[in-house]
Amino acid sequence: MRCYVLMGVSGCGKSSVGVALSVMCGMTFIDGDDLHPQSNIEKMSRGEPLNDKDRAPWLADVGRVLAKGSKPVVIGCSALKKKYRNIIRSKVPEPVHFLHLDAPQAVLARRVARRVAGRGGHFMPTALLDSQFETLEHLQKDEWGGQIDIAQAYPDVIAQAETYVKETMI
Repeated sequence: MRCYVLMGVSGCGKSSVGVALSVMCGMTFIDGDDLHPQSNIEKMSRGEPLNDKDRAPWLADVGRVLAKGSKPVVIGCSALKKKYRNIIRSKVPEPVHFLHLDAPQAVLARRVARRVAGRGGHFMPTALLDSQFETLEHLQKDEWGGQIDIAQAYPDVIAQAETYVKETMI
């Protein structure tokens, strides 16, 4: 079984890309936001960034959910630091591939603002993007995965993600 994490800061498209990938590649998609404890959601809703202590149990749950899959799984999870990705990896016996959905902060700020306004208030406010970018550690050479520029057209983002998944499922 293959495990994939679509990672990146809020607004990068983890959910929309994950749903598309799951359909195109016959995978199960899980939105990592659904695994947050209520205390994390409340904290972010107040505009307070999560700290490592807040994130650790959530990241462990992400890894446990990945490990339970009986077919290839893709999960959307910020996984901003290498040590966060290591928590996920520690729960999964298979290699975990991370696809970093990346764009300049200004692009993502516009996306998050539209999302918050359009959904009647997503729990992740635009104000927390600064803390997420400060926390973000790009994938390192010893990590399985790749980076996709999400400032390009959505079909191109999906095509790149699909190509990566299909090449690594072999």
